[in-house]
Amino acid sequence: MKRIVTMQDISCVGKCSASVAMPIISAMGCECAILPTAVLSTHTAFENFNIVDLTDNIPTVCEMWKREGIAFDMVYTGYLASVRQIDLAIDLWQEFGGDGKYLFVDPVMGDFGRLYTGFEESYPAHMKRLCRRADIIVPNLTEAFCLLGEKYRESVSVEEALEMAKRLTQNGPKAAVITGISPTEEELGIVKFERETEESFCYFAPRVETPFPLHGSGDVFAAVTVGGLCSGKNINDALAAAVDFVAEAVRETVKNNDHRWYGIDFETVLNK
Repeated sequence: MKRIVTMQDISCVGKCSASVAMPIISAMGCECAILPTAVLSTHTAFENFNIVDLTDNIPTVCEMWKREGIAFDMVYTGYLASVRQIDLAIDLWQEFGGDGKYLFVDPVMGDFGRLYTGFEESYPAHMKRLCRRADIIVPNLTEAFCLLGEKYRESVSVEEALEMAKRLTQNGPKAAVITGISPTEEELGIVKFERETEESFCYFAPRVETPFPLHGSGDVFAAVTVGGLCSGKNINDALAAAVDFVAEAVRETVKNNDHRWYGIDFETVLNK
């Protein structure tokens, strides 16, 4: 059984980050270890959340793993709340990566053209240091523009997105996937470019209109992609499975009269 370690926060309530990664990756037949960066009462879309920062605990956990001889097949990073946590993610990869290992980076920084609260303008430059080491990065459109150091545009064509993905790989990652790309108003999906093969890949699913924001959809997408890669799918099949799974989970969410506004009802389709 493949073992993944994911480095990101835990939201006690709210369907995102490690709370999404663990059940999805486990359901796909892979072991999911966690290196928590913080514990939040809820995710940050709630108004009155509280947080316990675990940055200082990360080196202690990693040292214990080294003493026990624990190894991982993949390192998967998600939301990292500070430059110090980015440095620790690089340390994690340098210690537990190597030949035959895989670094998957979801460079969680912002959305809708803005950095998330708490991130300074210099944060994307530090995130690029982690992305350079990655086998695959999966930024959304906002994050892709941040990594390229370019002004945000609300929409781009598929051809423009592919060119952006290609330029992202020039900074180091073997493959760049940009999420949230729409070739038409009725479709939503991803574009990918791989540096070594120069292969492009696009995949879209029918867009599902929602009357409310769906927090954590990117985390669900990343978790399914990671699980797919570790369970033996090639990168294109893993990405297609992730797009389809998110789309189906969104459809189930909007059909549910008791839906929770704070996340996607991925649990209802987890058996798939």
